[in-house]
Amino acid sequence: MASKFCRLASPIVSIKWEVRGAEHMSADRAMVMVANHQSSLDILGMFDFWHIMDKCTVIAKRELFFAWPFGLAAWLSGLIFIDRRHPQRAQTAMNDSTKMLIKRRTKLWVFPEGTRRTTNEIHPFKKGAFHVAVRAQLPILPVVYSSYHTFLDDRNKVMNPGHVIVTALPPIETKGLTNDDIPELIERTRNAMIETFKATTKEVENRFNLSGHGITPAKGTATVISRIAAAMPSTVRTVSGGGGATVAPPGVTSFIEPEPRKIGSLIGGDASPIKEPTAYRRKDVQRD
Repeated sequence: MASKFCRLASPIVSIKWEVRGAEHMSADRAMVMVANHQSSLDILGMFDFWHIMDKCTVIAKRELFFAWPFGLAAWLSGLIFIDRRHPQRAQTAMNDSTKMLIKRRTKLWVFPEGTRRTTNEIHPFKKGAFHVAVRAQLPILPVVYSSYHTFLDDRNKVMNPGHVIVTALPPIETKGLTNDDIPELIERTRNAMIETFKATTKEVENRFNLSGHGITPAKGTATVISRIAAAMPSTVRTVSGGGGATVAPPGVTSFIEPEPRKIGSLIGGDASPIKEPTAYRRKDVQRD
């Protein structure tokens, strides 16, 4: 239910999620899914393809439980909360969860980097998720989000319409592995994810002629806004009107606009409680 409701948010903020390797996500078996962590938008992406994974739960930091009503909804949805300030307690909670994973053939989603970072790279992994996989002899399923740097710049508070390729790689089996094999398993998983991360990010850049965090289409090509709009379902995308203007289909609100807008305008215009610096604004930013 949460997934169906939250999927409506992606068209509103003009983000398109392209999923590859869905057959690996939909496998009816327990597994540990590990994904790179760039932003809170990762969760929005999860909601967009949650119906593919079906039975899945997520490891989340304990502090999120107290962020009601989200925390209550997360608890009712079966999220596993861990106390990162006490590693032993966190490890115990993850170990206890493996029995449920195997019994109910449920997938466990983990961000092994621990902290989200929009630095256009995949950082070293923590060992927790891999300990769980080896101990329970469950496969590791790597999931890779292409870089958000093509449309999101946290430092300068810039957010443009975006396209993200989410790739589920073939599962990596852990049968017969022991704790001594975990460092090599982590390295193998991370290397495979880095290779896919670079390839899919480059593909997005080339497909939409992107440069840095802005939108710089080559001469004679459509802008990324119009190209993403074309990829949207007909009920939510805009269409080209007379004189080159961008208009919504009759009776449908325009979710992709020809000009960028402040996130605050979605919740009440100038009276919105979201102010700078949290309000996102369009700005030309060159790649670092």
